Amino acid sequence: MENIIPFSITDLAKVTNHRSGEVKFGEKMLTIAKGENYHDYLKNCEAQYVLFGIPEDVGIRANFGRPGANSAWKSAIASIANIQHNRFCKGSQILVLGSLDVTKEMEAAKDLNFHNTADRKKLSSLVEKIDKEVVHIVSCIIKYGKIPIIIGGGHNNAYGNIKGTALGLGKPINAINFDAHSDFRILEGRHSGNGFSYAYEEGFLKKYFIFGLHENYTSKNVLDNLKKIEERVTFNTYDEIKVRQQKNFQLELNKAIEFIKNDAYGIEIDLDALPNIASSAMTMSGFSVEELRQFVYFFGKHKNAAYLHICEGAPDLGEEKNNHLIGKLIGYLVTDFIKSRKELI
Repeated sequence: MENIIPFSITDLAKVTNHRSGEVKFGEKMLTIAKGENYHDYLKNCEAQYVLFGIPEDVGIRANFGRPGANSAWKSAIASIANIQHNRFCKGSQILVLGSLDVTKEMEAAKDLNFHNTADRKKLSSLVEKIDKEVVHIVSCIIKYGKIPIIIGGGHNNAYGNIKGTALGLGKPINAINFDAHSDFRILEGRHSGNGFSYAYEEGFLKKYFIFGLHENYTSKNVLDNLKKIEERVTFNTYDEIKVRQQKNFQLELNKAIEFIKNDAYGIEIDLDALPNIASSAMTMSGFSVEELRQFVYFFGKHKNAAYLHICEGAPDLGEEKNNHLIGKLIGYLVTDFIKSRKELI
């Protein structure tokens, strides 16, 4: 894990707003001390959840999206550190691993032009480098019996999460994806729009459910491909549930869990499915924050939930005065996930 930028107890203290009479997550979350062996610590620490960030937007750039998702980790960790440590949720359940060092990849990507074929290949190559690191980190966390909570970054990192979990468990896994897009596009070089199709093609993704697909932004080609493999990859649409009301939100949650629950599964959350959330593909129409929180709680409480990934939020693209709100939202989702698993630990 040489490519992790560790988050120290001093770093936590800097982002924690200490207040007399209160105990914050930042005072209770665990960190790995300098010089400590990562593998030994992960294997033996009492924390069940391992939090780490992937502060990149290379995969988004490779998919012709708006950059900015690299800023979510910084915002998220500052918000999580200031959640109250109390009987509802305890900070001591979390080990803050740190963030993946993507400095070189971000620097190499910043001047590349998506419209240039050679540059696009370079972007995909950079995504592949990030993939390898994510696979390694996630597989280690899984092997030691812990649950990764990954803060992106782009949705390209779904590939590394799925492959890393599958390798850690020694078998393919399932995935549930709360997303306006399928991210099941053609295998044209790695980017944020094909993490699931690559994982499926390579045998790491067994069954896949896309929850709340936006009909206006799903190509005929993708729909045709999904139709051919509907026994293993299926979906519902936001339009069916919230616009035409042909399907019921709660019943669709039950249908999705029945589809994936028999094997370990990853919970993938793309914040571009929420209206007015600054992201690479921002929308004006989508599920509410409350519905997303219910979704995370619902899928988190099953014993086969293997990881949580929250991605595509881009505080740097939001209003300057309120760019902390995406971090605060991520904090809610992280604690909803942990709270959902109280009876499993």
